[in-house]
Amino acid sequence: MLYFIATPIGNLKDISLRAIETLKSVDVIACEDTRVSIKLLNHYEIKKPLISYHKFNEEISAKGIIKLLKEGKNVAVISDSGMPCISDPGETLAKVLCEENIDYTIIPGANAGLSALILSGFNSKSFAFVGFLNDNKKEKIKQIENIKDFCGSIIFYISPHNIFKDIDFIAENLGNRYACLVNEITKKFEKKFYFNLKTPIEFEPKGEYVLIVEGAKQIIKNELNDLTIEEHIEYYINQGFTKSQAIKKVGKDRNIKNPYKNIVY
Repeated sequence: MLYFIATPIGNLKDISLRAIETLKSVDVIACEDTRVSIKLLNHYEIKKPLISYHKFNEEISAKGIIKLLKEGKNVAVISDSGMPCISDPGETLAKVLCEENIDYTIIPGANAGLSALILSGFNSKSFAFVGFLNDNKKEKIKQIENIKDFCGSIIFYISPHNIFKDIDFIAENLGNRYACLVNEITKKFEKKFYFNLKTPIEFEPKGEYVLIVEGAKQIIKNELNDLTIEEHIEYYINQGFTKSQAIKKVGKDRNIKNPYKNIVY
């Protein structure tokens, strides 16, 4: 069996008993970075053979892991923190396992995106997870376009060296929305900062961040906009408005920017 196992995102105590038991029982542990994982494993006195499985060797390592499974070995896959596959290595392996009809399971646990969403107090009934923005400009624009009109909260992961550049890009494409920047989740100095995306912010970035951005304001369809402009104006005049007032209301209904009178007239 292969196990995708969630690991703590900061506080080493945020690991389940089942995760510890499984890590102690498997034959091999595949790590995103063995130097990082060894700290967690040593803390819980887990001594197992470690192999490297990261974004630069995913395809080759996936084949090696599948070979181990076919030999009857039990394998655990862990990332540096949080759940494998979620903005971390693992997706390539999961796809290959599905293609080859090889069973696998997960040991759930901590997730930075969901934790930050709850800390922000933003809409948690409906949300979209973007993760890290793509380095490729065209792909990055596609990511933003896909969620531009989404009304729920939007979750981004941001590395410290990209933080100001990424916030500027998001503001440029989504507008001056309200946002919450969360850092050091579950740690002693856990912090969150509320701001508007286009408001300049100054601080010394440290560690990775989660940015929660409010969704697009829901536009309520106005059935009057299905009328012609003449019919629309006539409707308000019949309601007792003057011609000037009617033109102004039509401009607002149709989201026509000033000057209402010139454009509508």
